[in-house]
Amino acid sequence: MADTDAQPMTTGDVAAAGTATIAEPLKGGVTRLDDAADTTGTKATEAKQVIKDNASKYGQQAADKARLFAEDGKARAGTALEQVAQLLTDAAAQVDDKLGAQYGGYARSAADSVSGFAEQVRAKDIDALVDDVTALVRKSPAVAVGAAAALGFVVARLVQSGIDANPKD
Repeated sequence: MADTDAQPMTTGDVAAAGTATIAEPLKGGVTRLDDAADTTGTKATEAKQVIKDNASKYGQQAADKARLFAEDGKARAGTALEQVAQLLTDAAAQVDDKLGAQYGGYARSAADSVSGFAEQVRAKDIDALVDDVTALVRKSPAVAVGAAAALGFVVARLVQSGIDANPKD
């Protein structure tokens, strides 16, 4: 189907050369392609710097928050260890009565060890504790994995007993 309205362009359709004007560039626009590349590169560099600055700021905030949580956890661990030491000390008297003074002495020795460990945990800062744990894992990874498994088992049992103790709705 041919388009019958289409007509070829003639010289009369084109304005005279003296009346044509060139549009001015937009405000802040570029007039050359090289300028556009320079502007884009500058903007990209600025954007990268802003992203780096924000990432650094948020990273520092996360590190500060993690340090607060670690300090809180350290304090709680020290308290929990002291409670375990006290339980062992209290149990030592019962062990004396039921099994003999020798086994009660073992319980007291264990209580003293746990209490000493609690004091070490309280006395050290977080960085020193992390360094100690890292050194232990590098020195004997099998012991570290075994301790982590045992700790996980104890935590799972504690959580399970807490769930079982709650009445069902």
